[in-house]
Amino acid sequence: MTIGQALTEHRISHGLALLISSGDLIADRRYQWALDYLARGDRAAAAEILEQALAGAPAFAGAWFALGAIREAAGDRERAIAAFRAARDADPQDYHGAALRLARLGEGEVTPPLMQRHVRRVFDQHARDFEESLLQRLAYRGPQLLHDAILRARLASGAPATFRSMLDLGCGTGLAGDCFRRDVDQLIGVDLSTAMIAEAAKRAIYDRLEEGELGAFLSHEAGSAACYDLIVAADVLVYVADLAAVASAVRPVLAADGLFGFTVETHAGDGVVLGESLRYAHGAAHVRAAIAGAGLRLVDLGAVSVRTEKGAAVPGLLGVATPC
Repeated sequence: MTIGQALTEHRISHGLALLISSGDLIADRRYQWALDYLARGDRAAAAEILEQALAGAPAFAGAWFALGAIREAAGDRERAIAAFRAARDADPQDYHGAALRLARLGEGEVTPPLMQRHVRRVFDQHARDFEESLLQRLAYRGPQLLHDAILRARLASGAPATFRSMLDLGCGTGLAGDCFRRDVDQLIGVDLSTAMIAEAAKRAIYDRLEEGELGAFLSHEAGSAACYDLIVAADVLVYVADLAAVASAVRPVLAADGLFGFTVETHAGDGVVLGESLRYAHGAAHVRAAIAGAGLRLVDLGAVSVRTEKGAAVPGLLGVATPC
């Protein structure tokens, strides 16, 4: 896997388009040439061309970000930090997530607003082609895996394999909603991205769609005495550092016999790690503690992989919980 291929897959998995014009045609062309060299595995040539582009366009955030990625992959931590800082400073909105890369390198703290801002901007920009990339290039299979696990848990409890109401957390373009629609009477979706909500609306399967941050939305629902038989979080908790807050917000709006189904990416340790993909990986112990601390009981927690990246299955966990 070359750095160029890794950057390409990073763009696909995140919906990132690293080329946002610098306003300088020559710099833009050099940036594209640099990516071509990266795709062929010539890291040194790519870095040299990016430096030339930046000499003419010093506020070219995309070029700084790509240069930072090259330096980080080469083990040049200090110069990678310098490049990511320049990318962040050149773009106050931090489209590329340079501040998150700095956090991975031990420079700064990853806060929820920082991640939310990055995620919203990425998915707003790439909602239209997101689903195609996710399904065709990353072999995404989270909704179907969740559907199968939730129905198994429902049948094992002796309850009907249907639900009066379902809340789709981080609904995106509606893949999970589409998978569950036939099993629920009322389907509600919420997402941080305006553009993703617009794409989900095109499916015409949701009874209600809301734009908002998950915690704030769940708090509002609790205040309105909403109650759901099923709450699903398919591939959204990878953008949440601490699962305890989400689990605790889910509990008040989950019916006494309701189910909370979710997927996370995982790693061999116990805590939370911000990965190269700028998604969080949660250790099994962290997941168990967050669920138990929220007054929920796991009825299923198993190893799964909901996507493939860089030619390999991404390790994950699938959980189904119910109130204690």
